[in-house]
Amino acid sequence: MDELQRIWKRHQYVARASTAFIYGILVSIAMNFFWTPGKIYSSGITGLAQLLTSLGNRYLAHTFHPSVALLLFLLNLPLFVLAWKQIGHRFTFFTILAVVCSSIMIKSLSAVTLTKDPIICAIFGAAINGFGTGLALKNGISTGGLDILGLTLRKRTGKSIGTINLCFNFFIILAAGAVYGWPYAFYSALGIFINARVMDMVYTRQQKMQVMIVTNKPRSVIDCIQSRLPRGITIVHGAEGAYRHDQKTILFTVISRYEQSELKAAMEESDPYAFVSIAENVEIMGRFYEPEP
Repeated sequence: MDELQRIWKRHQYVARASTAFIYGILVSIAMNFFWTPGKIYSSGITGLAQLLTSLGNRYLAHTFHPSVALLLFLLNLPLFVLAWKQIGHRFTFFTILAVVCSSIMIKSLSAVTLTKDPIICAIFGAAINGFGTGLALKNGISTGGLDILGLTLRKRTGKSIGTINLCFNFFIILAAGAVYGWPYAFYSALGIFINARVMDMVYTRQQKMQVMIVTNKPRSVIDCIQSRLPRGITIVHGAEGAYRHDQKTILFTVISRYEQSELKAAMEESDPYAFVSIAENVEIMGRFYEPEP
């Protein structure tokens, strides 16, 4: 058993390290192929690094030539400390790895101007970056910046990562308008919105779903679900089917979208003929277990 646990942990480490590398490639493509040519600002710390680079090149061109890659790493340093204290050491290590990979790839990958159309650059840059960020979060690592703040605040507020990011990015939108002109503020706002939505589509742990199960095998269903998922279940006895008037039991639980496949497998194993109804995007009051990153 100990050997299996070591193998599983090693597999998780390799998967997270690979995800950090993949994220670095994706964010560098978004930055060098779309955002920079289209004069689009990203969200969060990446957008702030872009802003400081633009201002440095405009007003300090003769004395200081900051790069987005360098500023991205430097701005994340205090957030690494926050993650180390508030979230976890292993999480912080892979977050640092993701930020280092992204900084190196942004600096190393040669820029290719596919188009300068700001709408296309905003949409495709945001979609690529949002997918990379969501993939990283889904695999238990962060991309730094507002992800760390978002994960910390989500424990207290229950808000989704994308929603929290949107709240921090009003300043970035104003900066885009001041530096490049107000049309680019709207293009950047479009990109930030798409980035948040794609991130939430990929990172599904924070999306809650209410499940109602009507079954005549309640014990089998409960045992099978709870062997797979750390979820409480409420039992309602004495239900009656209207067609055959046979006795049924109704089970209620709440899961995350991330756990939907496990629920489906549990139902197929325990009672494939049960009636299952799932309501999405429910609001939870009270304790809802979420695994640590």
